[in-house]
Amino acid sequence: MALGGKHALITGGGSGIGLAIARALAAEGAEVTITGRRAGILEEVAGGGLHPLTMDVTDERQVVEGVAAAVAARGPVQICIPNAGIAEGRALHKTDAAFWRHMMATNLDGAFYTVRECLTGMRKTDWGRVIAISSIAGLKGLKGASAYSASKHGMIGLIRALSEDYLGTPLTFNAICPGYVDTEIVSRNVTAISERAGVSTDEARAMMISANRHNRLIAPDEVAQAVLWLCGPGSGSVNGQAIEIAGGQF
Repeated sequence: MALGGKHALITGGGSGIGLAIARALAAEGAEVTITGRRAGILEEVAGGGLHPLTMDVTDERQVVEGVAAAVAARGPVQICIPNAGIAEGRALHKTDAAFWRHMMATNLDGAFYTVRECLTGMRKTDWGRVIAISSIAGLKGLKGASAYSASKHGMIGLIRALSEDYLGTPLTFNAICPGYVDTEIVSRNVTAISERAGVSTDEARAMMISANRHNRLIAPDEVAQAVLWLCGPGSGSVNGQAIEIAGGQF
């Protein structure tokens, strides 16, 4: 199997995009540590190469200790997927410091802690992949979501800087930038948009669908397949990229 003997770690791996990636990597032979704050959710999907680890990415100590425990159990992390995140829109004039910090702590600080700790062991191996799950909001400004857009732009900046730091090594760093994916986050945002805009939930969902260039929601497995490609043979020259999965060019 293509990834036999490899240890992958995915934050937010108990549902949605993270779970789709975890299952795809496990199907190729990887041993996959899936992290999240909800132990019950992780335990429900564990097995078949998926190993649960309760960890809050906003807590530096939990990330340091959690990654160390995963490495002790399954060896150095060679595929690091910082995926845990929150998506919530709010106009800047309604954004207080607490909201801003919560967004950054989850989406950006969490990615920083995770990648830093995984790199400790990965740097000593002969192959490694860091693949951050950003968003189209990391490539363009998303109306009504300045804090979210800033956090996702930050993830891409982190990845691009690391790709420069490790040029010429067997490690690569890339970001995947999906449009609207058919997950729980989209379902929650449909409700929020409906209430904020005074439209029906069907109308709110149609608004999100139409934001994708091919006029449909993206399946989580479509993101997972891009991750498999970046972990597959012939991907070593793809480095420092922000790869759109949005049904068309933005």
